[in-house]
Amino acid sequence: MQKRRVMITGLGTFNPLGNDVRSTWQRVIHGESGIGPITLFDAGDQRTRFAGEVKEFDPVSYFGRKETRRLSRSTQLALAAAEQALNDAEIALNDTDRDRIGVLVGSGMGSMEPIINNAHTLSSRGPQRVSPFFVPMMLADTPAATISIAFSLCGPNMSVATACATGNNVLGEAAVTIRRGAADVMIAGGTEACILPLAMAGFSIMGAISTRNEAPQQASRPFDKDRDGFVVSEGAAMLILEELEHALARNATIYGEFLGYGSSSDAYHISQPAPDGTGAAKAMRSALNDAGLQADEIDYINAHGTSTSLNDQAETSAVKIALEEYAYQVPISSTKSTHGHLLGAAGALEAIICLKSLNANMLPPTINYQTPDPACDLDYVPNNARLSELRVVMSNGFGLGGHNATIILGKYAIT
Repeated sequence: MQKRRVMITGLGTFNPLGNDVRSTWQRVIHGESGIGPITLFDAGDQRTRFAGEVKEFDPVSYFGRKETRRLSRSTQLALAAAEQALNDAEIALNDTDRDRIGVLVGSGMGSMEPIINNAHTLSSRGPQRVSPFFVPMMLADTPAATISIAFSLCGPNMSVATACATGNNVLGEAAVTIRRGAADVMIAGGTEACILPLAMAGFSIMGAISTRNEAPQQASRPFDKDRDGFVVSEGAAMLILEELEHALARNATIYGEFLGYGSSSDAYHISQPAPDGTGAAKAMRSALNDAGLQADEIDYINAHGTSTSLNDQAETSAVKIALEEYAYQVPISSTKSTHGHLLGAAGALEAIICLKSLNANMLPPTINYQTPDPACDLDYVPNNARLSELRVVMSNGFGLGGHNATIILGKYAIT
């Protein structure tokens, strides 16, 4: 039986670079940073006082004051990005079988803010003052459920949580859902909103995040010898995945095709990647196998590239294992250098950037790359975007706990 082909027909995002795909892409290829001082809370007592915030996002204008109070920030961002993606895809929901449209949304940290706020209310004012909306606000599946309810979509509906690999796992599992015939369309992506005192303190005490408070826009520097940690960011990115014949029947715009998906576990350490990169390499090879491609057919890799010492070295090793000698020929970049690390939403945002790269034949740069690291010796597209004919691109996502997920996207080709 021929495998059902999966296309991407709609895109939507709110992230530190912009509140739509167009502005995000323009800032990526121009090497602009979306990182700045924290404004969501007073970070004066934090070791790290900067992050990648979504700017000029007014949930009341989207949902009204009453509904805004019932939704966590991560759900607000997810719902707004999903609406943007659906509008971009131009799906006429009233003329479409909503039983065949599903939703799959993930988050690495979930909705922390209502937990923190209601824990404070409980301790200071007692159990009777805890919000009646607390439980549905904090559940990991609420963003997916809220999107399903908002648009009356009755297909498969679920959430995924694999730390910073979440975005890629979400897209991969959504594609698998369409391939096996359980849905014709899937809204899939990630959302994250954890620029909060507790989360920032937790990442800081782990030694995981940069402390370049005097130069926040230069803090995310993947593969650079002087990197000192990742930059926490927030945002949401949603994609519309659609079965080929369904997309063609409605004359949809096709941004690209979902070709391959691979997932693996390091089975090594709860907060460190396997230093030799073998687990990540397994995910990359699995994705190549799923796509029916050879290593030398990959034209670009969007790296996980967090700007931490351990990750960047391990990912470099993984690319060498998976692609062998071709690793030295394929361009690789980490757009986290511009938008920071959106954690569970990172893979979805980076998939959008990959699709824009495919359509523009443009390699996005790794900015802030100044001092080469002998342990990271591949082509990281330093500092400036580069024109290059692209047909097939790979994107990596690796998370705490040893989660690895790789996806492969390509230009749509009639066969």
